[in-house]
Amino acid sequence: MQRTVIGLRRPGVAVLAAGAALVAVPGVAHASAVPAQAPADLNPSDFVLRRGPDRSASLRALDRALDRSGVNALINSSGQRKMGRGCARAAGVPAHSVVYCFNRTDSTTRSWVPQGVTTVSDAAGGERWAGGGRPILVSWHDSGKVRLTFVNPDRRTYRHVLLVEPKQNSYTDIGIHAGGIAWYGNKLYVADTRHGVREFDMRQIYDLAKSKRGSTAHSSWVGLHHGKYYGHGFRYVMPQTGNWEFANGKVRGKCRGTGPIRMSWLSIDRTTWPHSLVAGEYCRPNWPQGRVVTWNLGALSGGGTARPSWGAELPADKIQGAVRTHGRWWFTQSHGHKHGTLLTTYPTSRGWAKVKRSTISYGPEDLSCYRGQHRIWTVAEHAGRRALWSFRANSCH
Repeated sequence: MQRTVIGLRRPGVAVLAAGAALVAVPGVAHASAVPAQAPADLNPSDFVLRRGPDRSASLRALDRALDRSGVNALINSSGQRKMGRGCARAAGVPAHSVVYCFNRTDSTTRSWVPQGVTTVSDAAGGERWAGGGRPILVSWHDSGKVRLTFVNPDRRTYRHVLLVEPKQNSYTDIGIHAGGIAWYGNKLYVADTRHGVREFDMRQIYDLAKSKRGSTAHSSWVGLHHGKYYGHGFRYVMPQTGNWEFANGKVRGKCRGTGPIRMSWLSIDRTTWPHSLVAGEYCRPNWPQGRVVTWNLGALSGGGTARPSWGAELPADKIQGAVRTHGRWWFTQSHGHKHGTLLTTYPTSRGWAKVKRSTISYGPEDLSCYRGQHRIWTVAEHAGRRALWSFRANSCH
């Protein structure tokens, strides 16, 4: 008996004929395509999200105490870090890629590890932020802290921002992996492995250097101390404004193949209508197969609940990121400190089509389609082999 994708609509299947040609990645060594197992039946109720608790009172208190900054002011302010050079070879980036390198400190640190990637192409239909900026964003985790990097490709500079969770009239660190991020309109969605999705607002970024009650001193302090607000020495802090949690409770332990997913990565698909938020799991080979799910982004614009629009078992294990464009899927697969793999396929009425595998950088992570560039962006995570880079993808437009 045929096993199918969960009883949800499969965007893109009708667009792609069976056996349609897969898009090659220039400069990448290709292996022969191999068949993937058909996705198993899944339960849509496992993926229902509901709006978390209201944080408006805490956010109003921060608004009264601190000065806000806009995205463009942030990426053009003084004190930016300059992009480095020469990271492509160390990171094993394929030929013909577009590459940005962090500075020496950020390229080699083992404390902070980059994970999620999203761009202004996800956020805005015109692919420019108000005022003309074209930022690329990267999330990093560090043993109980999360920072967000705003890269300004026009100036080849970048700025780190500390993500925080509001608590009464203060805030504290966010201790999650932040394995995936997705920027859509004013909202930034951040993957929370066990609980769902955390939500931030691009209009609520606070500049501690310009705030009378803010301070950029004391790198060990965060939140309100002796009447001043601190952020581990960061100039900017960005408080969580909301969250979406699974209606069936939080995830416990490893991948289970049923129940809510371990929220490992996120991306935006602007080639569907309504536009979609994509999320999936990183599962080890000896665990049940991981799953990928989508929600209509319109359902995440208010309160209440958001039901999934599509879902399936993944075509492989150890998936670090994925993005869908015009029905075609791209997945990154990690292999420890060996080169990673890029998987390309699409769903059919019988499950996934044949998967084409390509060798790419070390430690490839989250994925994001920059439509105007026809490029898909990712980040190589390993210290000393770290790069923000993209490959050409004709279906990304």
